[in-house]
Amino acid sequence: MNYKYAILLGIVAFSSFQAPAKAASLLGTANDFGVLGGSTVTNTGPSVIMQSLGVNAGSSATGFSPGIVNGTIFTSDAVAAQAQLDNASAYNYLAKLSPTKELTGVDLGGLTLTPGVYSFSSSAQLTGKLTLDNLGDPNALFVFQIASTLTTASNSSVVTTNGEAPNVFFQIGSSATLGTGTQFMGNILALTSITLTTGVNIECGRALAQNGAVTMDTNKVSNTCYTKPKPQEVAEVPEPDSSLGVIGSGLAGLLFTFSKRFRKGW
Repeated sequence: MNYKYAILLGIVAFSSFQAPAKAASLLGTANDFGVLGGSTVTNTGPSVIMQSLGVNAGSSATGFSPGIVNGTIFTSDAVAAQAQLDNASAYNYLAKLSPTKELTGVDLGGLTLTPGVYSFSSSAQLTGKLTLDNLGDPNALFVFQIASTLTTASNSSVVTTNGEAPNVFFQIGSSATLGTGTQFMGNILALTSITLTTGVNIECGRALAQNGAVTMDTNKVSNTCYTKPKPQEVAEVPEPDSSLGVIGSGLAGLLFTFSKRFRKGW
């Protein structure tokens, strides 16, 4: 083992610690919300929102119960207003990114995509399964810029492969409608409204509508990403309290490696 290899291992370890920051930093306080509506949020059936629910500038959130909100409901207050400001900032940032590929007219169903910015000059359709391959990079970013509407057919799905993909964003110029039974993954940022029909589940994401309503019917919305690295690939390490702590942990590991090698004569 030489110096360059040891340093490379340190860089890889350091990079892996930085992964969770992107979605949170982009969404600001909107990151704390599973569902955010502009005019209203309405629910039918035993839906579950794992985070908070917010409405602004409207003030109506109905159907809770039977729906369950594991966080807090904020309607037409300073918290919801700030979340909508951060939601709009994230939306505008995503809309200005330079596309890496144009997909107008292409159904997302059946595709396997690697990290990038994918643009639709009009509407987008998902029929079947969309696979997002993050190539083993926990910082991988997927952005879908959709000028008008996003529609998914019944029982469609968005899945990931080769590790976590918590940084998936659908920036939608009008509204999103997810068909019955759709299993979705990613953050939906719609300028107008979002409709989650019966049995739709959003994992590792959120439903954030700026100006219109979010309509729910027996859904689950969770920001939890269930795909984890294999135990033999990455050891379990407690999350550091700050970036400074992360740097210290990485440097300490490198110093320990070097000291062992020097004692053995390298």
